[in-house]
Amino acid sequence: MDLPYYHGCLTKRECEALLLKGGVDGNFLIRDSESVPGALCLCVSFKKLVYSYRIFREKYGYYRIETDAHSPRTIFPNLQELVSKYGKPDQGLVVHLSNPIMRNNLCQRGRRMELQLNVYENADEEYVDVLP
Repeated sequence: MDLPYYHGCLTKRECEALLLKGGVDGNFLIRDSESVPGALCLCVSFKKLVYSYRIFREKYGYYRIETDAHSPRTIFPNLQELVSKYGKPDQGLVVHLSNPIMRNNLCQRGRRMELQLNVYENADEEYVDVLP
């Protein structure tokens, strides 16, 4: 994903540290969700807290975001348009997006997968016995 504010597999704690560093409301970034595979999180700072909104990939590559229950369901053709909409006040987020936090480097999704796969890797044998 070629967005300067997309941070890949940034953890929740790392995200909070980045967003709260300047102490400015409206700092934001997008990262991979840790708890929902395939989903993204739009994270934004407000009053020394970080709020996360899940972004889901819809049919045909469109995106949908979960905001408050009273906001209408909106589908976006790309993440730039989603960020543009929520850069305006009173769109359903706790605060409008005003200051993107740019990434220095991107944690590749494959690196996290490698770490998880190694846990299940069988180094001595190709097959294991399965008990009845």
